[in-house]
Amino acid sequence: MAKYIIVGGVAGGATAAARLRRLDEHAEIIIMERGQYISYANCGLPYYLGGVIKDRDRLFVQTNEEFAKRFRVDVRVQNEVLSIRRDDKKVRVQRLLTGEEYDEAYDKLILSPGAEPLRPPIPGINDLSIFTLRNVMDTDRIKDYLDKNKVGRVVIIGAGFIGLEMAENMHHRGIFVTIVEMSDQVMTPLDYEMAAEVHQHLKTKNIEFYLKDGVSSFVRADDKLQVRLNSGKLLDADLVILSIGVKPDSHFAGDAGLELGEKNGIVVNEYLQTKDPDIYAVGDAITFMNPVLGKPMITYLAGPANKQGRIVADNIVNGNKKKYAGSIVTAIAKVFDITVASTGLSEKVLKAEGIPYISSIIHGTSHAGYYPNALPLTIKIVFSPTDGKLYGAQIIGYEGVDKRIDLCASVIQHNETIYDLQALEHAYAPPYSSAKDPVNIAGFAAENILVGLVKIIHWDEIADLDPKNSYLLDVRTIDEFKIRTIENAVNIPLDDLRNRMSEIPKDKKIIVFCSMGQRGYVAARILIQHGYNDVYNLTGGCKTYEHASGKQSNEDIFEKDVIGKDDYIYQLDPEKLKIPAKVLEVDACGLQCPGPILRIKKEMEKINFGDHLRISASDPGFKNDVGSWCNMTGNKLLELTTEKGMTIAIIEKKDSAGSSVIHKAGNDKTIIVFSDDMDKALASMVIANGAASTGKKVTMFFTFWGLNVIKRRQKPVVKKDFMGKMFSMMMPENSLHLALSKMNMLGLGPIMMRMRMKMKNVDALETMIQEALDGGVEMIACQMSMDIMGVDASELMDGVHIGGVATYLEAAEQSSLNLFI
Repeated sequence: MAKYIIVGGVAGGATAAARLRRLDEHAEIIIMERGQYISYANCGLPYYLGGVIKDRDRLFVQTNEEFAKRFRVDVRVQNEVLSIRRDDKKVRVQRLLTGEEYDEAYDKLILSPGAEPLRPPIPGINDLSIFTLRNVMDTDRIKDYLDKNKVGRVVIIGAGFIGLEMAENMHHRGIFVTIVEMSDQVMTPLDYEMAAEVHQHLKTKNIEFYLKDGVSSFVRADDKLQVRLNSGKLLDADLVILSIGVKPDSHFAGDAGLELGEKNGIVVNEYLQTKDPDIYAVGDAITFMNPVLGKPMITYLAGPANKQGRIVADNIVNGNKKKYAGSIVTAIAKVFDITVASTGLSEKVLKAEGIPYISSIIHGTSHAGYYPNALPLTIKIVFSPTDGKLYGAQIIGYEGVDKRIDLCASVIQHNETIYDLQALEHAYAPPYSSAKDPVNIAGFAAENILVGLVKIIHWDEIADLDPKNSYLLDVRTIDEFKIRTIENAVNIPLDDLRNRMSEIPKDKKIIVFCSMGQRGYVAARILIQHGYNDVYNLTGGCKTYEHASGKQSNEDIFEKDVIGKDDYIYQLDPEKLKIPAKVLEVDACGLQCPGPILRIKKEMEKINFGDHLRISASDPGFKNDVGSWCNMTGNKLLELTTEKGMTIAIIEKKDSAGSSVIHKAGNDKTIIVFSDDMDKALASMVIANGAASTGKKVTMFFTFWGLNVIKRRQKPVVKKDFMGKMFSMMMPENSLHLALSKMNMLGLGPIMMRMRMKMKNVDALETMIQEALDGGVEMIACQMSMDIMGVDASELMDGVHIGGVATYLEAAEQSSLNLFI
């Protein structure tokens, strides 16, 4: 009977043990695991800490007891292998709970020790609030710390895949997150211009991050941990997560005389066998030939480790017959709302290795552009300049990233080319893809470059251009050009290009660009075929250029993107998006105020004078807002209906700009009531009643805390969600419970104020409110604020209307006085 010992569980070791048992029912199988668990979802640990995975037990694929019973495996947790004696085929093991040591013999040995987190000797690094995350024990320690301490700010050191996943999950818990990264970008497997998209998305989530900076020390001061950076910056932290990388846990293998290679990874052959024929190795601790690069690399991924465990078990039982082909390192991560994925080699690796390559970027969509909710997708590929062999791919987007990266990985694994990208057959229906999938388009764009139909230039080459010898040509529309462009660029829209070709010099290098690259390619082909010899298209367009070269800001990277029916992304390009029909249908359901109004403005820019816009919205305030917006902009509201909770408006475009204000300010008065301080509410009512008494039309717009001023005094029973209940508990029930902004004195101040008002014959606040309503003062409650604060319409006083921003703005247009209180 054979005896197999496996050092380490999880992906590689546990898989090998289960496969061994299925192949050999009679063997003795022992798993030595220094941790407490042999089979758990390592990749799910950040999501458990963030509260996305709520049940800790769901992290475990199988418990130790279940695994041992099903596969008849001797599972020895908290038993650490200290050394290997190859001469007599024994391992030295320590029982960690007792410290006792013993020897265990083997016939075949499988090493799956994994990797351990890097913990550099930085001063103060042993502080109790500094953690690494690698296994369940680490997770339990962090979770316990979070539960027992008030953690308001987390500093994450390192912005790799795990670091960003932790950033998202700490943010999900409501903690302010700061990231510190030594490199000039997050997620170093990505090329810089792709990482730039991730940078901007992190900004939209209010994630603070420092690039090209590291930690010099951790200092405990006044019961607060301070992270001192190399730049001199000092960051306060309640909790620190170290995510600066891992290294193979291979020391005992090296001590046993086994060969160690790249980064001290255990060297194995194609059968995953070490130099000792009775010892095999799998997982994060081994180094193996990368099939694309042709050099040994370490792969810290669960997928390859699982496959290796199965191959090793087959080779041990049946002899060395199955070969491991190596990993091309396909990885994917969720970073808040976007998905980031890569496979194969990056441009930076190819450049460092001196391998000739071409890189190309295209911007596509998650599915057919004419089907609702098509979302942006960016694909970068690198390929051979001779035969088009695909070396690598990187994809960023909101949906469909996973299936596209898998398609690219399949092409790379099979040593195929960009022509195979073109030929890939995919399942197509409008909700899922386009007839020409973005992966196919990436192949088409690459072929155009490879066969010489177009020459390309990259974002980082623009700065080096000599203005005397180059000509930057922006072929987007005039509107797009006015919004932003590249410095020194000349604008000739694509559709005007043939008629204005005489304006373009033939003795200069012509750099053509558009938003995404597709229109630039068309323009380049036109120029080339009209005798322009030195023409280049900016790959990825000015979108990629701006991400990589511009200042990183809080604006969403896809804010101005509009997806056309042709599946290409345009940026405020009405000519490309213009629908020839007389009526443009727009679905704004789900958008909250002022979203529907902003959508109207955006869509009205696409249609011609006299055309109609039919828009559906579910926001209750839209019913009042749409009429107000039309009155302000000079457009005509033809029809307004309500159907099954939706408001449907039909608008005729009367003004060519669609946004000009035709009314001049009148003599009305408008007041925004933002505060629920009693004294400020009094002031607003005094002014409102005073203005109304002179015959002026007065409009009061109550938003956020101001809603508490106009609540009913007899509180109705309203069913609310959890957040709505929380807001109700924390906010005043009505005007009788308002506090003073100054000298509130735990509620004594308002009582004194009311007594003083009564003594001086000043009406009570509640009387003033009613007088205002009786006197014709229009009171509008902000719909968006009501939704956020959990205030139901039934809680408001009779006579209060519900509206949105546009309703207020219409009144403000007729006002000579506008106050914010």
